[in-house]
Amino acid sequence: MCNLYSSYTTQEAMRRAFEVSRDSAGNVPPLPAIFPDQMAPIVRLHEGEGELIRMRWGFPPPPKVGTQPVTNVRNVSSPFWRAWLKPQYRCLVPLTSFSEYKDTKPRKTPVWFALSQDRPLAAFAGIWRPWTGIRGTKAEPVEGEHLLFSFLTSEPNSVVAPIHPKAMPVILTSPEEYKTWLTAPAEVALKLQRPLPDDMLKIVAEGARSDQPEGERSAVNSHA
Repeated sequence: MCNLYSSYTTQEAMRRAFEVSRDSAGNVPPLPAIFPDQMAPIVRLHEGEGELIRMRWGFPPPPKVGTQPVTNVRNVSSPFWRAWLKPQYRCLVPLTSFSEYKDTKPRKTPVWFALSQDRPLAAFAGIWRPWTGIRGTKAEPVEGEHLLFSFLTSEPNSVVAPIHPKAMPVILTSPEEYKTWLTAPAEVALKLQRPLPDDMLKIVAEGARSDQPEGERSAVNSHA
């Protein structure tokens, strides 16, 4: 289950990559670590335009499945998820890397995956919905209307499987895939729910709970 990812890029890069003509996200800095229930940028179609907007990570769970936000969706045949797989509720979730936890002792070790060491921009195949209730932490609850997102998973490829054998996020990497996910009928779009080919994914870091390109990390350290 992917519960940590990085979107270490600029708004301009996201606008270019995902053909955004409406930016409603405010000021979004590069994000080296995004955890469940945090706000993060997503791209959706709004009134026919690509819109960059921030939403909170995690859907409300199906009835009788506990209270934790659902960050990853695998069973798209479930009636609970089917309603949110219509084109108007699909979105792109920009990422530069994602983490799965290696089962080490005494604590699990984050392992970071990306398309290459340069961490080029890609997107999770996401869904979004409006919701009213309380979200956030116990210390800082946020009550009211929320826009929430989650993203699809699939069986893992052979790069991810040794670390996390159950699943990996569905990652889209081309303008054609972005357009298909945002606009195509569900039966066409859901063909994208598959593992990324092995040769398109690499382990790029291990141990830290945040991730950014090597050059950026060096620059930060030199100013520390």
